[in-house]
Amino acid sequence: MAEYPSSFFQLQDGLFMGNAPARGPWSAEHCHAGPVTGLLARSVEQLVGMERMLVRLTVDFIRPLPMQGFTLQTQLTRDGRRTATATATLIDQNERVCATATSMHILKNEIGEVKTAVVPKLPFKNLTFSSFPIKESLHDQPMFSHFAEVAYPEGEDSTIGPTTLWMKTLPLLADEAPTFFQRLCPLADCGNGFSRNANLSEMGFVNTDLTILAHRQTTAEWLASSAISHWHSHGIGMAQAVIQDEDGPVATALQSLILTPVNN
Repeated sequence: MAEYPSSFFQLQDGLFMGNAPARGPWSAEHCHAGPVTGLLARSVEQLVGMERMLVRLTVDFIRPLPMQGFTLQTQLTRDGRRTATATATLIDQNERVCATATSMHILKNEIGEVKTAVVPKLPFKNLTFSSFPIKESLHDQPMFSHFAEVAYPEGEDSTIGPTTLWMKTLPLLADEAPTFFQRLCPLADCGNGFSRNANLSEMGFVNTDLTILAHRQTTAEWLASSAISHWHSHGIGMAQAVIQDEDGPVATALQSLILTPVNN
């Protein structure tokens, strides 16, 4: 892997500045949406507090996300006994809104053993450690895919189609350990790429949004994504991914996609 900083972002004079690992594949000047989603999750968690678990974050991507300098504004929209909701807005240095987020937080209440769905577990063993499945980009600068650690279970690889893989990424900020939900975000935004039905040289598949629904917390640094993309001839698609640790699922991620054929 390339030489890299120890985090996706740094704070300078109140502005979040993207380090090389935060860069996306579409432009050298714009961030990958996954790390930015992590910052939005961080902002609402800090606003609401950690007593109530962040269980859902929906982000709408309105403009390209700048690498160099943006702020986040948050607002508490509901502060109930069991639940809370909040909004977060990403604003660039030209005071333009680039992304908005809404969140749901629920107070945990220990109720004892309960029945739940039994699904096959994915052990973290017999793995092939490899590179990020998408190596194409529209620029020549180091970016997100150069810094993510990736491992494939037996029978999985980087070819197109539904894919399961494990991934480990950097913290958002060098001096701060990410929360469980913040660790989810970079991986959650990769489902459309992992499960692409064609390569970037043939089809663009940009996501307009990202919704993460989390139901169980984990301290695992390596998380697995099992992703599938549904593409349609009317130019709209959806990617969905189940994210898990060795004990089973922890979250689901959904993305709406704009499909754009590449003219040869």
